[in-house]
Amino acid sequence: MTHKRYVSSDEDSARFRDGDIVISTRSKSGTTWMQMICALLIFQTPRLPAPLPTLSPWLDWLVEPRDEVIARLAAQPHRRFVKTHTPLDGVPIDPRATYIVVARHPLDLAVSLFHQGANLDRQRLAALTGTPAGVERPAPPVLDALLSWIDHDPAPADELDSLPGVMWHLSDAWRRRHEPNVLLVHYADLSADLDGEMRRIAARLGVPVPAETWPELVDAAGFSQMRARAGELAPDPAGVLKDRNAFFRSGRSGAGRDLLSDEQYAHYLDRTAALGPPDLRDWLHR
Repeated sequence: MTHKRYVSSDEDSARFRDGDIVISTRSKSGTTWMQMICALLIFQTPRLPAPLPTLSPWLDWLVEPRDEVIARLAAQPHRRFVKTHTPLDGVPIDPRATYIVVARHPLDLAVSLFHQGANLDRQRLAALTGTPAGVERPAPPVLDALLSWIDHDPAPADELDSLPGVMWHLSDAWRRRHEPNVLLVHYADLSADLDGEMRRIAARLGVPVPAETWPELVDAAGFSQMRARAGELAPDPAGVLKDRNAFFRSGRSGAGRDLLSDEQYAHYLDRTAALGPPDLRDWLHR
C-alpha cells in the first residue's frame, strides 16, 4: 500500500517498520497518555524498565538520529509501541500492526498547544534540527491566539497542527475506523472513564491483564500520577522543554470552549463544517 510522506523542519514520516503498535495523534491530544497506557498494559506494572520516551520513541522526529532509534527498537524484547504525529495516510499500514489514533476537541488541543509553545526551548530545537531559530516574540493573549488559529487556513500537510491539519488527520482516521487494526480513542472518554477505556484498548491489543493488577495500572495512568513522574514520562529525550512538569499543565477538557463567546464558537463550528464529515464532528465535539 502506498502512503504519503510528511516532512517538516523537525519531522519525517519515513521511519517505520512493520509489526509495531503505532500511536498516531496530533500534538497535545493525549499522545503521552496513550503511550503510558500502552506501557502499563505491556509491562503490567507502573515500574517501567526505562523512561517512557526511550521505550516508545517518536519515530519520525528528526532530532534523534534514525539509526539510533531503529537500533534501540530492534533491541527491545517486548512488544514495541511507537509514537508519531503523522496521519495514517503517511504511515505504512501493515495487518500485523495496531494503529491507535487519539482525538481531542480541537479547541482544547489549540489551547494546550499555545501553552506548550511557551515551554519550548526554540534555540535548542533549532540547534538540533539545523534550522534557523527565528526571533522570539511575546505571545499574544490566549484568546487572540485561539481566534487566529480558528481562522488560519493553510494546506493541511503544510501545518498539521492547524485546524485544517487536525481535521485532515482525524478525517483520514475516521474513514478507517472500521478496519480491524485501527482504533480511535477520544481524550474526553479517557478523562471520563479511564478504567473502561483502558480495558477496551487492552482487548483490541489482545493483552490480558489479571483482575488484581487493574487498579494499580489505572491509578498509574491518572493525570496527577503522571505529572508527578514528569521527569521520566515527558517526551523530552533531547532536552527541548524548558520545564518537564509544565508539559502536564492541566489535562482538562472544555478550556477552549470556555474562552469563546457563543458567536465565536458558532464561527468555529462553521469552520469545521467544511473540514470534516458530520458524524466525525459530532463525535469530536460531543
